[in-house]
Amino acid sequence: MSTPTGAIRAMLMANNAEYQRLRTEHAHYCALLDDLASKRYLTDQEQLEEIRIKKIKLRLKDEMETLVQRTGSA
Repeated sequence: MSTPTGAIRAMLMANNAEYQRLRTEHAHYCALLDDLASKRYLTDQEQLEEIRIKKIKLRLKDEMETLVQRTGSA
């Protein structure tokens, strides 16, 4: 990775169990969203699930970014 932030992310991915867990969860929810996106139509329940998953993904991304910022300022 060529950016300082990218280098921090790579270091965290290699050495930080919490960051690894967050990335794994984020990837899981990405896959769930991909499954929903592949459907032609979503039921009302599936639409609610899509919104819930997007919120979870955003929270996970924010937590990962917090770790990156904390590591970069240390």
